[in-house]
Amino acid sequence: MKIQYDSKIDALYITLGKGKYKVTKKVSEDIMIDISTTGKIVGIEILDATKNITDFDPRPLSSLKVTL
Repeated sequence: MKIQYDSKIDALYITLGKGKYKVTKKVSEDIMIDISTTGKIVGIEILDATKNITDFDPRPLSSLKVTL
């Protein structure tokens, strides 16, 4: 898993697995999921992250590295 935050557009992207995505599905106005050619979720994008995630603080993300 990899977490990326773009402060310029206030967007959070969570990469869940390897592989290329085939289609993006809109879950809500600010949340999209990327689905692979095999039907697995490979990524989640959250727009307006600081507004949509309770207690979200993007500052620690600059040094965060998560590997599962």
